[in-house]
Amino acid sequence: MVRIEGGLGVIGGSGLYHMDGLVVQDEVEVSTPFGAPSDRYVVGELHGRTVAFLPRHGRSHTILPGELNFRANIYGFKKLGVERIVSVSAVGSMKDEIEPMHVVLPDQFIDRTRRRLDTFFGDGMVAHVGFSDPVCPELHAALKAASEAAGATVWPEGTYLCMEGPAFSTRAESHLYRSWGVSVIGMTNLQEAKLAREAEICYATVALVTDYDCWHESEEAVSADMVMANLRHNAATAQRIVSEIAGMTLGDRTCPCAEALKTALVTRPDCIAPATRERLDIIIGRYVE
Repeated sequence: MVRIEGGLGVIGGSGLYHMDGLVVQDEVEVSTPFGAPSDRYVVGELHGRTVAFLPRHGRSHTILPGELNFRANIYGFKKLGVERIVSVSAVGSMKDEIEPMHVVLPDQFIDRTRRRLDTFFGDGMVAHVGFSDPVCPELHAALKAASEAAGATVWPEGTYLCMEGPAFSTRAESHLYRSWGVSVIGMTNLQEAKLAREAEICYATVALVTDYDCWHESEEAVSADMVMANLRHNAATAQRIVSEIAGMTLGDRTCPCAEALKTALVTRPDCIAPATRERLDIIIGRYVE
């Protein structure tokens, strides 16, 4: 199977189903112990950098947020050899000053989802990764520079509240979340961030604002039509940002993400079931030889 050691992974959110400028070299169907990823990974070259692109909801947008196989998606990137993931996501704004078509680069998350699988571990294997700072600081800094170079209005920090969906918030929920000081609301990125950390992959989010959430009573209530219209504008912004970061020299990783499991594994290697060891080999292999 194709390997892109040290390559850049890009997860395309709502409205971003392909990458302009990507010179496609292959489309890879990756098998994982956790089932099938959302789609085939499109592997190619962008500004001389090898990139693997995955449309989060499938190319035809057929997968609900709660139906996403987050484990398979991140495992697939790991299997391909990706070390950094840029996750593009459509979000609603929770603050007056963060306007539709702005870009937010969250550095924190709050989880309000239910019943979602968000760890590779279990089945006789215990690990507790550090997640106090859920976004890679090095990749986050690079995305800030890339977003500014792309001409976007950028908010370089903020909190992303991850809700269950697929329905949008009630007004009561929206006002509650605002009281917590969150910046944006979305339905997908928290699980990706957790799993990327377990897989020792650097992860950062480009949150593209499509609307004000329904707390903003001077605006019309959120509708799918409104969101889709703004998605088309934001997709072009996302393309420019990814193109910019693909052209950057990112260098070797010196961030904590690269060794997130070094002190996180709790189960003694001799107590790990053979099937579990085999399933997680590309994640834990260098620590349990």
